[in-house]
Amino acid sequence: MADKVTIPHLQQMKDKGEKIIGIVAWDYHMACIADRAGVDIISVGDTVGINLWGQTNPLEITMDQMITVTQAVRRGTKRALVSADFPYGPLQEGAKAAVRAGVRMVKEAGIDVIKLDGAADFPEAVTALTRAGIPVWAQFGITPQTALKYGMDYSAVSKPGVEVPSAMCEHLINEAKMLEEAGAVMLNFTNSGPIVGAAVTAAVSIPVIGGLGGGPWLDGRVRLANTAIGYGVKFLDEDRDTYANISRSILEAFTTMISEARDGQQIKSGSPLKK
Repeated sequence: MADKVTIPHLQQMKDKGEKIIGIVAWDYHMACIADRAGVDIISVGDTVGINLWGQTNPLEITMDQMITVTQAVRRGTKRALVSADFPYGPLQEGAKAAVRAGVRMVKEAGIDVIKLDGAADFPEAVTALTRAGIPVWAQFGITPQTALKYGMDYSAVSKPGVEVPSAMCEHLINEAKMLEEAGAVMLNFTNSGPIVGAAVTAAVSIPVIGGLGGGPWLDGRVRLANTAIGYGVKFLDEDRDTYANISRSILEAFTTMISEARDGQQIKSGSPLKK
């Protein structure tokens, strides 16, 4: 097995121009598979409630739930760096509350880095967590909230390769520099666009990684595991740009199992095949 990924290792990758790859996962088995595949970061996103539990509001997730999910991912991860999101609350309650929550995530969930959504609005929390010895992956960029603030149509901006207005470029560069100065070890740039994304990546010394709306102009990419493999009800009925369509494979498997069982055949047990 390759050496454990560390923050200095990711910094070296940026310095060498090597792309950093992350996967958002929420369970032990997905973490095991992603880790074996060789991803650099496994991120436990606070969208677990929407993507796995059928919730409609991401604000429903609690700290206890995030810790439980992250513990499962931690158990399945040997090499990759493990990150986790704060649920809504600790960051908004102030730096002291953020540090208390961060300590819980380190001690109880075993994270390597905490990811802060909306970090640009709370630089003092970034600094406080850093002083407490908890590395921060700071998320910023065009979100539904910031798009509204700047008079932009978020649905138009949040598509791969779509550039944000040029007037936003200087503002986003300044936000990135501010977060680096506050102590962040990495940035998660949401909806970067090729021009401003490249400008921000060049303006800071720390790795800039993108999820939604990112691209090769950044230091790396992070994707939802479910999106990458086509896992979810939405993948059953429409074609999407994914690396697999696990949902259709599962549907076919279950359909075959039901048919064979009703025909009186022995159901496959999942035991190792005899050679």
